[in-house]
Amino acid sequence: MAVASGVADTDALGVSEDLAILIGAWRTWIADERRLSPNTVTAYETDLFQFLRFLTGHLGEAPSTKNLADLQPAMFRSWLAGRAQSGLSRTSTARALSVIRGFFRWCERNGHIDNQAIHAVRSPKVPHSVPKPLSAPDAAAVVDQIGELAEEPWVGLRDIALFTLLYGCGLRISEALGMTRADAPEGDVLTVIGKGSKERMVPVLPAVRQAIDAYVAACPLPLAPDAPLFRGVRGGPLNPAVAQRQMRIVRGWLGLPETATPHALRHSFATHLLAGGGDLRSIQELLGHASLSTTQRYTEVEDSHLLAEYRAAHPRAR
Repeated sequence: MAVASGVADTDALGVSEDLAILIGAWRTWIADERRLSPNTVTAYETDLFQFLRFLTGHLGEAPSTKNLADLQPAMFRSWLAGRAQSGLSRTSTARALSVIRGFFRWCERNGHIDNQAIHAVRSPKVPHSVPKPLSAPDAAAVVDQIGELAEEPWVGLRDIALFTLLYGCGLRISEALGMTRADAPEGDVLTVIGKGSKERMVPVLPAVRQAIDAYVAACPLPLAPDAPLFRGVRGGPLNPAVAQRQMRIVRGWLGLPETATPHALRHSFATHLLAGGGDLRSIQELLGHASLSTTQRYTEVEDSHLLAEYRAAHPRAR
């Protein structure tokens, strides 16, 4: 069942009235005070609602605030075990548990529910992942050839502009597609609205600015200052699925792995800056990472690349 937003949606979920009001207040907090994106708010709600559905099945009644206060560690562990048996990934489950913990923590801070059992539950071990960037030649080939897929010239210029922006400025696809016409860079700096509505400044290469200018000049659609910069062929905002589809096609042409996604261009931006001597703190600011530890993952990519080159080049490695 699709999960929509708001207190009214808890009617279909079947929770008690007091818990429905509490969920609505929590949602307002994560949306307005924490300033999470609408997609993240929906994801958080989905995780919480799935947990409450699990409780409904095990308790035999609609969950209430009293039920949540009385939950024991065994109930939380049973929920985790059920997710594992359903084949859900550890990463997904770890995120869901973090959401549930956050909900209980918010309830405790605001004097609604006090349940210490949730703190006794350990998160599943998440496999350590390393970003998978493209090589510099492969990233350049994607940007150069993505425009050849389009049937209309302006659409090809749009795709070139978008993918040049992703690789040249290290933007997330959501950040790029969230830009308006007024956001298009005219100088050497671009203001980006990232996660949590946080602003950051990113330098703009001439190639990025030129690609966007070429697209804007060719676009047959009216581009009002407050309208989306990147448009679909029917005039609406460009759907990220379209960019992902184009990437799948071009990586097939170029023989690239499935890890070659639009987001991989952001990984490539960071990795290539680091390889060129970029400062880790500066790269953190350019990417909009809240924590330096997130940015430090790129050092592992660079270390593995150097090791591979060493093994390939050193006479004693053969």
